[in-house]
Amino acid sequence: MRRLNVLHAITKLELGGAQENTLYTLRNLDRERYNLFLAANDEGILIERARELKDAKAFFIPELIRPINPLKDLIALIKLFHFCKREKIDIIHTHSSKAGILGRSAARLAKVPIIIHTIHGWGFYPKQNFLKRRPFIFLEKMTSKITDRLIAVSQANIKTGIQDRIGRKEKYTLIRSGIKPSRFQNVEVNIAEKRKELSLDPDTKVVAMIAPFKPQKAPLDFVKVANQVIEKRPETQFLLIGDGELRSEIERLIKALNLEKKVILTGWRRDISQILKVMNILVLTSRWEGLPRVFPEAMASELPIVATKVDGAPEAIEEGVNGFLVSVGDIRGMTEKIITLLDNPEMAKEMGKKGRERVFPEFDIDLMVEKIDNLYQGLIRSKGLRCKD
Repeated sequence: MRRLNVLHAITKLELGGAQENTLYTLRNLDRERYNLFLAANDEGILIERARELKDAKAFFIPELIRPINPLKDLIALIKLFHFCKREKIDIIHTHSSKAGILGRSAARLAKVPIIIHTIHGWGFYPKQNFLKRRPFIFLEKMTSKITDRLIAVSQANIKTGIQDRIGRKEKYTLIRSGIKPSRFQNVEVNIAEKRKELSLDPDTKVVAMIAPFKPQKAPLDFVKVANQVIEKRPETQFLLIGDGELRSEIERLIKALNLEKKVILTGWRRDISQILKVMNILVLTSRWEGLPRVFPEAMASELPIVATKVDGAPEAIEEGVNGFLVSVGDIRGMTEKIITLLDNPEMAKEMGKKGRERVFPEFDIDLMVEKIDNLYQGLIRSKGLRCKD
């Protein structure tokens, strides 16, 4: 019996849940069963981690970018096609919208036997411009027809896909994005030193958001919320952890509101488990999501969460139990919920404890890999492929 060749394709290796989980899956799938490959754009903070993958070959495609670019998209498609043919790929597993569409199309042309796509949140959302939304849905519909299985990280994404006729119900499988809960519970950190490192005042309350600076995450809304909270609770400080295309706009808004000492941009950080220990509340202002990995990370760290009620958020956050949910763009509503938690530390503490209880066992990352492997094996059997047991 031979080992099967498995290719994971993702657009950009920035610091995000989809990227972290893809790399973890590649590190932990059974080398006795699979030869493993990764295709991605050649930029991103996780590039070096991809290069360091043991017994997995990384293949970088500069033309694999998020914005629509007909020439670069065609080049990326051709490169993915040739890679699938050259390496005799048996299973392609794509992540993110652009890599999902191009990767699955290339795999079909190359006659890859098994095609899988993980939806880490759809590339379209309810209030999106119709002329942008419809082409995304059309492309997802077309590529779903050549996909053997669609993995979703939330039931909400499955419901949306079925409503928009993107694949049949039986094509969908729910596999949660996972974390290592112990990484966020057994954390050694000098709180005072970490606060100093982050330019936080010694006794201030800390509200933070962890996200790439892109329109999906609406980081400008976070700054607006911070401004309203600080007007009423000036002893509060805010951390915005991440980076990206909207950074200059965020910096301009912070300056315009005179919040330079109150809203701190940390850039990308690799010490998230430690930073969570100096925080009081996690906030997420997203316009759309799958089910963000930062939710179970905060839950494992016993933090209450205030977030927008989008897609899979209610599957992690139970209203009034381990956090609060507000409508997208509801700056005043989010401000009020944050102030409620700041003014009621015992409530916040109890919500944090409830969150910790909810994180087990559904969000365990090793369970995620096990479910992915079981899915592979089921499809291998159904396709009649021969591989090592």
